Amino acid sequence: MAGNISLIIYACTVVASLLSTRAVRRFHTVRVTIASLGMTALALLGISFAASPVLVCLCAIPLGLGGGSIDVALSNYVALHYKARHLNWLHCFWGLGASLSSFIMSACIAYLGGWRMGYRTVALLQLGVVLALILSRRLWQAAPHAALGAAQQEESAAPLVTNRQALKRPGVKHAMLALGCMSGLESSAGTWIASYLVTQKGLDSATAAAWAALYFGAITVGRMLAGLVSNKLRGQSIIRLGCCVAAAGIVLLLLPLPTAVGMLGFLLTGLGVAPFFPAMLHETPARFGKPYARAGIGLQMATANVGVMLLPSCVGLLAARFSLAALPWVLVLLAVGALWFSERCAAITAPSGPQA
Repeated sequence: MAGNISLIIYACTVVASLLSTRAVRRFHTVRVTIASLGMTALALLGISFAASPVLVCLCAIPLGLGGGSIDVALSNYVALHYKARHLNWLHCFWGLGASLSSFIMSACIAYLGGWRMGYRTVALLQLGVVLALILSRRLWQAAPHAALGAAQQEESAAPLVTNRQALKRPGVKHAMLALGCMSGLESSAGTWIASYLVTQKGLDSATAAAWAALYFGAITVGRMLAGLVSNKLRGQSIIRLGCCVAAAGIVLLLLPLPTAVGMLGFLLTGLGVAPFFPAMLHETPARFGKPYARAGIGLQMATANVGVMLLPSCVGLLAARFSLAALPWVLVLLAVGALWFSERCAAITAPSGPQA
């Protein structure tokens, strides 16, 4: 049932990503952000009171739609109006939330009477953020940065580029496939790391779970570090470096090394995958042009969510057919695929490349 609920959430996230271009143009980023957070908060609240799995599945629909809308809206806004380090730090806080969520749920189960209180706690936190956004709406129109001060006017005046038109832009499909591969790698490693360490490395369940939490912590740290060096390295250089670090971490899992060294491979993998997602999104306006940025980011995030939705399940099927020893090989293939597609995208969209 948990798998079915996740499938509904990710399917709705993909739909929201594809519809985000028209939504942001019509309602502006701040309104889409407020509405999306409100939807997710009410959906979480609904799940906490749901009396049957059917009601949980119904609540999963606005949860996925809200999550997909806010991802695209904020990523596009920051990519257009801020620097690369800000987009890295924006997505860094996703890792912080992913890490904190486990502690919130554990505390609610232990001290507040069960999992339902965990959902209610996060829903109340979300509603608090919604209130803060409503009270600070004017900051989006009167920010000190000149480009931010006219952000809403730009969103309304920019020509509407449809998803179909964006797909015809040279390099967009390569960028989509690159993000699909890397997001699939990130989620597959996160989903199966604990099981891999138990079945292949002989760790006990508690220790394996702790290393899985450290993997998400490594993603958070990696995005923070990428933000610090983004002023000195080009976006594509950061993408290459991240892919190489991730590949090195995966190779450590394949080599007959001591268990502790092998476990460090997952941490290197987390550090490596961390900057790929924000770097690809931040490069979108420069590679495809500002008019194509919103649709381009929406398409890339839709493909990324498809990778998150499908690839961990594919790894599970391989594990059932063979064993989880196949996990590092799948991760290597995804890392190579992400690097190759990103390099093709960079070559096609370079000023001296085919597009010029």
